[in-house]
Amino acid sequence: MLFLRLTLESFRFAWQALRSNILRTVLSLLGVTVGIFSIIGVYTMVDSLETNVKAGLSSIGSQSIYIEKFPWGIGESEYPWWKYFMRPQPTYREFRSLKNTLKEADAITIMSWNSAIAKRKSNSFSSLVQGVSFEYDLINETPIEKGRYFLEQETDAARPVAILGASVAETLFGDEDPINQRIKVKGENFTVIGVVEKKGKQMLDVGGNPDDKIFIPFLKHKRMFSSGNLTGTIQVKARDVDGGLETLESEVKGQMRTLRGLKPLADDNFALNRPDALVNFMTTIFSSIRTGGFVIGLFALLIGGFGIANIMFVSVKERTNIIGIQKSLGAKNFFILFQFLFEAVFLCLLGGLIGLLLVYMASFIQLGTMDIVLTPSNMIFGLVISSVIGVVAGLIPAFQAANMDPVIAIRAK
Repeated sequence: MLFLRLTLESFRFAWQALRSNILRTVLSLLGVTVGIFSIIGVYTMVDSLETNVKAGLSSIGSQSIYIEKFPWGIGESEYPWWKYFMRPQPTYREFRSLKNTLKEADAITIMSWNSAIAKRKSNSFSSLVQGVSFEYDLINETPIEKGRYFLEQETDAARPVAILGASVAETLFGDEDPINQRIKVKGENFTVIGVVEKKGKQMLDVGGNPDDKIFIPFLKHKRMFSSGNLTGTIQVKARDVDGGLETLESEVKGQMRTLRGLKPLADDNFALNRPDALVNFMTTIFSSIRTGGFVIGLFALLIGGFGIANIMFVSVKERTNIIGIQKSLGAKNFFILFQFLFEAVFLCLLGGLIGLLLVYMASFIQLGTMDIVLTPSNMIFGLVISSVIGVVAGLIPAFQAANMDPVIAIRAK
């Protein structure tokens, strides 16, 4: 009850001070508002960007390894660039051998890509045709909205069946049900067996937007586009998430060196690329941006803190007589201290709330395909920082008021 009474009394004093000097208060709150807007604005933008980027990366299987001819960071390696071009592409034979021998793999697939125009009656769609093996959907997100996924017999026998992306299905079929209907790709007929759920445009579509793809069996794809040259990208998913990637990478490396007959001291003639390394790299960049935004916003907050401290010193000066009366009537030092400290925190919280409101309003601005979301954690973080600045800014003025001599204070004019 005593704490509640102190809080209500302090709130009344703070509100009276704010109303009596509105212009002075607004100018002082401006620094806190700008600081909170800067910090939480940067945090919100970075969090939204990170969410969109990770959503794009999730479509390529973050817990997997890609066996390819070239490493993703080719420019960062001291290995001669011309030697990369002399490497052989991963083959279907190597894929089948790895599928039968890898013990740490949960799933394995081989893929290839080519652009082609899909036709159905008078409708056409320029699409990315992707050849995949049976376990592709066990590694990559491929939610089927209509129909079904490939059967293993269909992929092994190179059957002319296809799964359409949502945009492809909408363009070619409109409101019709595409299941068991036929389309033409590069002059060949395909029976549609499924349609992938609509993903929508992502900020980062690694490997292409699934909405614009047509998935067909890998062997059928190679016969159409590569005259039977059975090479592609092999993707392997780890069985155990915790530490499984490192174990799987070692096993894949050993198996690939054996398959290619490499001598112990010979360099690898293949690359093992890991999406999780890209995710970790992006996380490091986002962390650095957050730190930079916090430091920049902190300067504005410090300026705002000086403004609040100035208000509190003036407030103590103006209310010296009242402080003397309160002490003469038995008010404890703690009451006076809490009263002014609460006022400083209240003013900073008010400035922080205005800053958060500005960030929330800015979140409605559409930046391409990125959704900007002000999260509850960022809101709480902004309010906590505002409260800390309020405590720091009001501590000295509050101590000054609490330690006044009531006899001297009551005589002040």
